[in-house]
Amino acid sequence: MEDIKKIIGRNLKYFRFQSGQCQEDFYGQYKLNPKYMACVERGEINVSVEFLIYLAEVLENDSTDFLNKSPERIIKEKRIDSKKES
Repeated sequence: MEDIKKIIGRNLKYFRFQSGQCQEDFYGQYKLNPKYMACVERGEINVSVEFLIYLAEVLENDSTDFLNKSPERIIKEKRIDSKKES
């Protein structure tokens, strides 16, 4: 089984990338330490549930999206849902 820290880190990086901002700019905007966040993105650090929820809100995702092994699937589902609402 893949380490949950790695899954969260990969998804965080993916969702940040989808936001269109580089690491330094994005985390600077929310006053998060870019070096710390780089460790989180590499899956080297455990994050609290509260912090995970905060990141999800900032990135406009559900906190459960960070636990998914396939972030690409989440993005596709959200695009399909937004088309249905139109």
